[in-house]
Amino acid sequence: MHYCYILLSSKSHLFYFGYTDDLRNRLTLHNGGKVKSTKPHTPWRLVWYGAFETEKEARDFERYLKTGSGKAFAYKRLVSEALARDLSTGRKSAPKPKA
Repeated sequence: MHYCYILLSSKSHLFYFGYTDDLRNRLTLHNGGKVKSTKPHTPWRLVWYGAFETEKEARDFERYLKTGSGKAFAYKRLVSEALARDLSTGRKSAPKPKA
């Protein structure tokens, strides 16, 4: 099984999109500071994941989520609960897409 996942940084309130074949181990790596791109924003919490039969499907969905329309879809359909909780505990607004 292969997974696409979304993490939320408790420190900087950023979302991170990724894929893996071992979700528990990957989350441990993110929170342990072993992933260069996520190290400055630890701790992370898993807010969504989806299971796929092939690595290609998981990777393709991750790539989609990193696009503008994919982020809009994720914020509206996949992480709306996490975003609402985050807004109530510190974030001032929803994330703005980069130009």
